[in-house]
Amino acid sequence: MNLVWQELSAANDVTCSPMHPIAAASPVLDPTIGIVVCIPSYRRAQLLRMTLRSLAGQRTRRRFAVVVVENDAAERTSVAVASDVLRLQDLMGLCVVEPRQGNCHAINAAFEMALAAFPQAAHFLMIDDDEVASPDWLERMLRAAETSGADIVGGPVWAKFDEDEKRGLRDHPAFRPAYDASGPVPMIYGCGNCLIRRHVFTRLGLPAFDLRFNFLGGGDTDFFARCRAAGMRFYWAADAVITESVPRSRTSPAWLALRGLRIGAINYHVQRRLADDVGSQLRLIAKLVALLPFSLFRAMCLALTSRKALIALHPIIVATGSALAAFGFEPQPYKASKIIS
Repeated sequence: MNLVWQELSAANDVTCSPMHPIAAASPVLDPTIGIVVCIPSYRRAQLLRMTLRSLAGQRTRRRFAVVVVENDAAERTSVAVASDVLRLQDLMGLCVVEPRQGNCHAINAAFEMALAAFPQAAHFLMIDDDEVASPDWLERMLRAAETSGADIVGGPVWAKFDEDEKRGLRDHPAFRPAYDASGPVPMIYGCGNCLIRRHVFTRLGLPAFDLRFNFLGGGDTDFFARCRAAGMRFYWAADAVITESVPRSRTSPAWLALRGLRIGAINYHVQRRLADDVGSQLRLIAKLVALLPFSLFRAMCLALTSRKALIALHPIIVATGSALAAFGFEPQPYKASKIIS
């Protein structure tokens, strides 16, 4: 099988490291492609098929390729789906295997392979394997990048729930997009719907996502925080919509509480990493001390506006997660479940 991967690499003029063997590829790979969509995947084969179909149905004249990363070297169910789609020439691209488990390993492999396989690509987008892109998503993201001149563009990911009675959770901070309107923004926080220009990777270096966030999550928030610290510009494209399938297991109070604790831990670690002197570290400690009482005020405001306990409790849970992380206690959901998003 290694020989097959080597032949695929040689035939398509693709640089392929032993760590990221090519498991599937379209009959033709054009290295002059200027746009690449990256998709990390782990054991969500049917959802991945829907993701790829949504990309194949994009309303655009722009030529683009996809890079799928299979993060389950044992089962390789994502490889089978990607192979079907690429073999039928619905999309141009390739699928590689990242045997090292974890969120950051998979996403880093996607970006690294995309950069190597398509050396003339200037724009790199990302979508998760449980998401579906709206028909004009690609075109709107690229137009936003071109008209704004921003280094990084983000867009909304709207939750699609398995059960109708869960729709009220769309307003929960765990599911609601960061911004409502298009325009320049201070920063984006997630990579489930984003566009990154090539020079961003050149400037910040590879691997893009810090492996300290591999099992906690939040490698994307840390990456974008470092981009902001480097003076890069962000833009929000509110009309470049992606929808995300949310199963019942991710709507329970226990899951939402764990998500809040994880967000708090991520916030702490991102800020702690950027606090590189005594003054900034003292300010971070003061912020943590003030965060818990402030979260009570925010919770009361949300209780009045949302009238939903799960939404109102979120700020308190996030603040608690930050405080616990400062003492070394934090959830690591990706280590337990080994799920990508």
